Formats: sequence, C-alpha cells, structure tokens
Amino acid sequence: MVNPALVDPATVRATAAEAWIRAQPLLRTYRTVYAQALDDADPSYVGGFGVFRHHPQPPTPADTPAEASASATDPGTPASATDPGTPAADTDAGDTPYSRAWLDLRTEPWVVSVPAEDRYHVLPVHDLDTVCAGFIGSRTTGAEAGDHLVAGPDWQGEPPPGIRSVIRTATRLVGILGRTRLTGNTAAAVAELAAVQEQYRLRPLHAHTGTPAPEPAPEPVWPVWREEVPDGIEFLAFLDFLLGFFPPDGPVPLPPAEHDLRGRLTDLGIDGRGEFEPAALPLEVRTEIARGIADGRTLLDRATAELRDRNTLFGTRAQIGADFLRQAVGAALDLHGLPAEEVWYGRWEADSAGHRPPHAGDRDHVIRFAPDGLPPARFSWSVTLYALPGHRLVDNPLDRYSIGDHTPDLVRDPDGGLTLHVRHKRPANAEHSANWLPAPDGPFTVVLRLYGPDRSVLDGRWHLPPLDPR
Repeated sequence: MVNPALVDPATVRATAAEAWIRAQPLLRTYRTVYAQALDDADPSYVGGFGVFRHHPQPPTPADTPAEASASATDPGTPASATDPGTPAADTDAGDTPYSRAWLDLRTEPWVVSVPAEDRYHVLPVHDLDTVCAGFIGSRTTGAEAGDHLVAGPDWQGEPPPGIRSVIRTATRLVGILGRTRLTGNTAAAVAELAAVQEQYRLRPLHAHTGTPAPEPAPEPVWPVWREEVPDGIEFLAFLDFLLGFFPPDGPVPLPPAEHDLRGRLTDLGIDGRGEFEPAALPLEVRTEIARGIADGRTLLDRATAELRDRNTLFGTRAQIGADFLRQAVGAALDLHGLPAEEVWYGRWEADSAGHRPPHAGDRDHVIRFAPDGLPPARFSWSVTLYALPGHRLVDNPLDRYSIGDHTPDLVRDPDGGLTLHVRHKRPANAEHSANWLPAPDGPFTVVLRLYGPDRSVLDGRWHLPPLDPR
C-alpha cells in the first residue's frame, strides 16, 4: 500500500466513484445476507447458512407494498436507485414462488440435490456481486433428479462419483434464489408446490460422501448492517470486508478492469483484509472520496433513468464482463435477477394511445395475441398486472392476479388468437370474463414473463402486442 495522501486527488475521486458503483451489488447482497442468514431476529431470517427457506404461498394484495416504490409517471424506476432500502419496482412473480438459501463455501463445497420434476424450476447460484455463477433447473440440467456441486474459489478437489454438474463460484459466499412453477391458485396447487420445494436438499460435501468434516473456517466478525452505510465513506470499510470473500486470483477469471480497480483500492488501504479504517485517512483524501461518492450516485441515477430494456441487466460473468454500472443498475432494480434466456420480461408501461401509465379508471383495455403471436416460451408464460404507485397486486372477486398458460378455461378467439380484457369491473360477457385481468380504478402496469423464451424473443423478431384502450 502506498501512502493514501500521496495519491493524486483526481485519482482518489475517480476511484471512489468507480468503487461506489462496484460496491452496490455487494452491499445490497450483504444487506440481504445479514437479514436472512445472520440476524435471527429479522422476519426474513432463513435459519443461517446451508438451509432452504421456502415460500410456497403466492403473494396477494395484502403482501405487496402499499407505499409507493415507483413514480406513477415512471413505473420502471424505483424511488431511488441509490437507496438500498428502496424496494425493486416489480413485486414477486406469483407463479414462481421462491426458495432462498445462503452457502458458506470457505471450508468445502456444498451439494444441491433436486428431485425429478417436469414443472419449470430454476435454482440459480449467484456470487456476492449478484453475477450468476451457474444454474440448476429445467433449462440447463433438465427434469431429472440429481446432485449438483457448488464449489468456491479455494476448492481444489475432484467431484465425487454421481455428481451431475459442477458450479464454480468467484466468491466464498453465494446465494440461491430458486423459483418453482405454481400451477394454480388453489390450496391443492400450493401443497403440490410445497412438496416439490421440500425435496430440494443442501448438504456439505463431507455429509454427501460420508467422510469426516474438515476443520471449520474461522468465524468472521460480521459488520452490523445499517441503512446509512452506502451514504458515506464507511461503504469502503464494508467493501474491504466483502472483498475478503472475493479473491482476485480464483479459478473464475475476472476482467482486467476488476484487477485495475483492486490495485487502485489497495493504494488507499482497501485490500480485502477487513482492516480498513476510513477515519484514519487524511481529510483531503476523505473529501475527494465524498466527491467521488456523489459522482457515483449521479452516474447510477442517470443510467437507471435512461434504461430501456431490463432484459440486458443480468447474466453470467462472461455475459456481464466489467460493466460495473450495468451490475449496479440491475441490483437496484431487481436484486438477483435472472438473465433473459432464463426469464424474459415484457412491460406495458403505456397504452397504444400514449397514456403513460395506462389508467383503468376511465377506460378499458385489451391485449390481443394473434394466432401466430402467442407468447413463445419453452416452459411457461404469465401476464401479471400491478397497480401504481407501489406495484401492488389488485384485489378482485376472482383472486386473479395473473393470466397465463396455467389459467383454466381461457377462451380463444375464433381465429385461434387470445384476447385479454384489462379493466376494473368484471365484464358482463362470459367469454370476456373468462379472459379478465382485473385492474385498479386508476393507473397500472402489466408485465409479461416468458420462462425459457424462444429465440425469436431474444433476437427481437417477436414483439409485444399493443395495450389498446377501448
């Protein structure tokens, strides 16, 4: 480490801005780790590391936030991309309830076991910086039962016999945010889903092989998360701690820009040993860091406001590369989101008459999929409506919050197409009522999810049909 006081002020400021942006996915993930795996008093606590907590019940209007998390005039953007306490603009996908787990890979790999299951499912393994390290599920490993190894950057062994796939991670702590298809909104469908989720198993490698447990890794001194951490220079102390779980020389190659940033951070005393003391820096250095933080916030807010396609935000390390700003925007909008080849999102944020957002208080709407334009998905599709502001599900007499290939008794058009009726009041026409997507008496947005989208979607040949006011 060089004397931080000798680092050029412009370099300090630029490094602080880049580091603040680079830190956003790590900080947001650690905020979640702390709540779910470390703080047993938190309602979202899953039970520590190495255990699944399943959520088979789909969300209802009572579960989704009543406060505004987005402006009604900009439904694609949360209240502040630079505030980790701000919920993402979209709520949960009710048709793929979650299974959450966190794994500590410092001592040994873990084995993830899944049952034979035809329904769509995915257990993505994400590094601390939200990048997808690998996937277990319908698209990548198929419907067969199997054991899959998740190995951290320090492991140098060989997988035991019978392991179907190996996921190598860049970080020593990783998360799994699994999604499993719910086939209906009945109690029986929820029970069937819960039975599938309960068959997801996690075991350390020694338990899987029946060998003695290795010596445990030392317990870290976990810093207590506080919501004000990203607001000031203290974020660098958290970044220093988290980089200790993210070695630069592991088996997963990191881009040159990552190594360059790490080198400049080391010059400031941030080397991944968790010993950085921001208060020990000279005043002039702290002043430039504060300016860099402000620069980083401006960059992130601008990039979030200018975003046009969320489907480009998520992916593997090979897909993301060194685009730290892209990662930060993704973490702000949908922490631990999935790449487009897994789940593709289409959004109706305005109707075809130009009303942004669309409003169901004074007009009805329809979405018509032509016979040759039905949602092209390998596994499943759904259309979910959210009330604005706040992206809340809409209370309605059918308890229907989405329509998709799981919806019974949908009525096709005479030519084989499909028309969805988006309106506040239930249609009197029985066929229209069968295809009714309930809307609030006010502004709303609609999201299409394609699980395993067709190539025509990914390359832009398939387009969303319009949301037409009537």
